[in-house]
Amino acid sequence: MTLSWEVLLRRASNGDHAGVTSLLLKADEAERLAFAAEVAAGIKGLDRDAWWQPPSHPAGGLLLAVLATAPSASAAAGLLTRRDMRPGWRSAPLSRVSEIAAARELTWLGDLGVRLAQKLPTRDTWATGDWQFTAALLAAGGTEPPVTEGYVRGWLLHLLRPAWGENMPSVPLADRLRDDPHLEVLLPGIFEFDGLGADIGGTAWNEETQSYDTTPRLPGAIAALVAEGHTDRATVLTATIDRLVRGDKPHALRPFAVLHDALAPTAGEMAPFAPGYSRLLGEAPGAVATLGQKALRAVDDAGRLELETLLDASSAALLRKEKTLVKAQLTWLERVARREPARAGDVYEAIAVAFGHPALDIQERALAIVEKAQPSTIARLAPAATALGGDLPARAAALFGSAAATPGPATPAPPAPVPVAPMPAPITDAAELAEEIVLLVHGGTAVGWERVLAALVALTAAGEPPADALTPVLDRHPGSFEEHSWNEGSPLLGLGTAIRPVSPTLERMTAAVAKARDEGRRDFPLSTLPTGVLGLRAAEIAANVAAGSVPMLVATPTHVNGNLDAAELAARLGRAEAEGWQPWHFDLEQALLRVPRGADPAVAAGLTSPAGRRFADWLAGGGLPDPVSTAVTQTGEKNDRGEYTWDLPLGRRIAASLRPAREDGLRLTRQLLTHEPEEFAAWMPDDFSGSEDVLTMVLPHHREVAAAWALPEIATLADQDQKGAGVLLPLLADCSGPVGPAMAYAMAYAFGAKQESDRSAAVDAFLTLAAGTEPFAGAVGAAFADLCSDTTVKLGRAVPALTDAHRAGASAAVWELLTAALPPLLTTRVRAVPDLLQLATQVAVALGTTEVIPGLAEVAARHGSARLVLEARRLLTTTGGPA
Repeated sequence: MTLSWEVLLRRASNGDHAGVTSLLLKADEAERLAFAAEVAAGIKGLDRDAWWQPPSHPAGGLLLAVLATAPSASAAAGLLTRRDMRPGWRSAPLSRVSEIAAARELTWLGDLGVRLAQKLPTRDTWATGDWQFTAALLAAGGTEPPVTEGYVRGWLLHLLRPAWGENMPSVPLADRLRDDPHLEVLLPGIFEFDGLGADIGGTAWNEETQSYDTTPRLPGAIAALVAEGHTDRATVLTATIDRLVRGDKPHALRPFAVLHDALAPTAGEMAPFAPGYSRLLGEAPGAVATLGQKALRAVDDAGRLELETLLDASSAALLRKEKTLVKAQLTWLERVARREPARAGDVYEAIAVAFGHPALDIQERALAIVEKAQPSTIARLAPAATALGGDLPARAAALFGSAAATPGPATPAPPAPVPVAPMPAPITDAAELAEEIVLLVHGGTAVGWERVLAALVALTAAGEPPADALTPVLDRHPGSFEEHSWNEGSPLLGLGTAIRPVSPTLERMTAAVAKARDEGRRDFPLSTLPTGVLGLRAAEIAANVAAGSVPMLVATPTHVNGNLDAAELAARLGRAEAEGWQPWHFDLEQALLRVPRGADPAVAAGLTSPAGRRFADWLAGGGLPDPVSTAVTQTGEKNDRGEYTWDLPLGRRIAASLRPAREDGLRLTRQLLTHEPEEFAAWMPDDFSGSEDVLTMVLPHHREVAAAWALPEIATLADQDQKGAGVLLPLLADCSGPVGPAMAYAMAYAFGAKQESDRSAAVDAFLTLAAGTEPFAGAVGAAFADLCSDTTVKLGRAVPALTDAHRAGASAAVWELLTAALPPLLTTRVRAVPDLLQLATQVAVALGTTEVIPGLAEVAARHGSARLVLEARRLLTTTGGPA
């Protein structure tokens, strides 16, 4: 018979695996081998769209064709490891694979399995189908699996999350491990590869509690095999400790910590690993460090821990942020100092390391222990006391004398204003323009957009139409520059239409621009969000650029934050008058919105054209008045049974409404300054993800407007533990304008973000605002107290960020925030309030302030030694209040 690629492809595209197998096996081996070259050429020649043509993906059927025609394992692997063929690993029926292998009497399936195992994904935790196909090839060839990261990961996930229909969840995991023929080969790999522990957290349904157990199942199963002698205990324990010592992300180490506890090693077993446990105590994530501390304590209690090992471990441990662990270490060292008086001086010297801990209560605890030392030892420790902070230096001076009075590091100077960078040089030729447009396709910046739009207009007007250079870019990315349901109104579509006008897209854009100009309303397909102004401007260029009547855009900023110097705009409008042209409507409006408030109206003197007089009137009227911004409380939506519709209930979220203060005469501002949040909080809003700088560049001198629109997205950093939106905060800080409720709540939410990168962005923004002249910290403090009072924002996350701001020199602004936040927080039961009081003490000492915070004296007067009371007394004493 004659084998045909067209017939094969049709059957494969229809998902007809039986038909593919029948077609190939009806031919003899010589015909199949002769057909191999055509199969290879056909697979390599398929374009991207062909792989996704309905009714199904052809890779499964083509995989069977490769196995039925390939002359060797290397030839088969070369085709099967192509990216477009990978879906076939999961969709091809293994029964058909076996049928083809038997018919051809293949001897190289095991070799093929080894080759494919080298290409298994190492991060796609759900791609177990890839592993199953590879494992089937290895089993068919009787070949031992290679210990590669991808293969071990797939094997592990197959054990923990077997495919539906295999009926394996009913079999205890320990039994499945014990019966696995490759356990001895693959089990060591679990400990070898970084990140693999994150996949071990498999849980199981507990019939008794009717819930999922949160403890990883695999550690218990391995411990069971160890207990019955099926797996060597010493080998597993060594591998476990080695895995913990090498380090990894906390969630990836947790299963190994659970395994360590399940093995319950004795002090004798742990003693040889004391150096490793010492490293855990100083370097590992908190929970693992605590494990190391307990292990070392057990070894010490057994009399098998060298003192030098303990002292070395303590140097790093006593500066850790986990205060419970640090306090336990101090108690341990105090006991050792009593136990070994001959070495007490060395032990107290280790304890003095805690004088440098950021928490005052830790410093105080260490100082109290050192006070019990011998006079000779106390004199030896005097230099370390210079690291003490808050109210402790005076107490230290009484103990150490003048040696402890030497001041520690000076408080950093307040942050100096950093000028906003000017815009880069304009694009001057079509080749550079093409390069910049490619960057926009792959996630460009607002600065890039401004340069591209300006260059497109300027080059076209100069008689250098860039279409020849730009057409290949458009052809390479049709999904971005041609109209589809997912990009209607996008700036890329407007840009593509400006370069290559296409009907009816151009007609629709022209009509949308006219409607926005006549009615002040951006309707679909133009976005109504502030970032939609960029799409509107691109559409305006598309509607007008072909006429060549305008040689330049007047709205191009002079600075990267969107600011446009008034003198520069006056010069551009003066050029327009001299050359006899008028800027386009929205180009001029965007330019006016970018001129800084308070610009001297004299710069527009002498301008007589309609655009020039409009600019002069704009300056004379003071520019755009600040809109009215109001905080609005949203609630989490509930269903008919009164249950929250989200997996994580959200009691409330603060959003902000906007309305214009008065009529300003611009079409753009009708939608920019009108915003009314929905009644219910949105689940993970992301309206401005990836376009944050586009948002802030629309109104660079009215940061409150951008903050109001983006506040729900910023709020999710804290109330939904999302990440990334913090990048907006430094951009807002680089803008100007009063800080209203939207900006204040945005800062408060970002200080309580889950991700450190977002909290760091909030600190950067705080420092920038502190270097400016606009008052802001009191408003942020009030918002901060509101959100933290009911744990909408977790105060414990925010305190380290505020501490960083203080240490970076913004102490005065931090104090202003604290004086606004502490009075309402002192009346709550929020756990981290003592930490905030401790920070306030450090800031008060740095500033030398005597301002007493309202409500502090009442808390300090309470009976007892609760930490809240102790920290309140410390702050009150520091600021000159009654002890």
